[in-house]
Amino acid sequence: MSMVDVTSKPEVYREAQAKGSIRLKPETIKLIKDGKIEKGNPFEVAKVAGILAAKNTSSLIPLCHPLPLTGIEIKLRIIGNSEVEVKSIVKTRAQTGVEMEALAAAATALLTVWDMTKKYEKDATGQYPFTSIQNLHVVRKVKENQV
Repeated sequence: MSMVDVTSKPEVYREAQAKGSIRLKPETIKLIKDGKIEKGNPFEVAKVAGILAAKNTSSLIPLCHPLPLTGIEIKLRIIGNSEVEVKSIVKTRAQTGVEMEALAAAATALLTVWDMTKKYEKDATGQYPFTSIQNLHVVRKVKENQV
């Protein structure tokens, strides 16, 4: 086992975008919209959590290279009455790509939304039948050669 050797690769601009979503009860979505989540604003906290995750990806994924990230953006939006979508955009100038950082950022932002809203998601039996994190994937990868 070893980390991939990228010594001979040139540093180039790289960008990756990832997204996923979390399905929540319509009542929970309304609480988010109305600013009534007891722990605070899940979107703002999720943005910070996603940024921290991107910056610390190499500490979470054993063979992932530590990268000098030059930009991280986390976007959240409500879709319909029962879904929150998270999109992460991560940029660097490095010898290897930032797909893992983008995925870690989106996943952690989604987990943070879940953590902040799970109180409102239980049904009468104490289960979470409606809530699910879904469709986490890389939607775009950019690699530009040096000019």
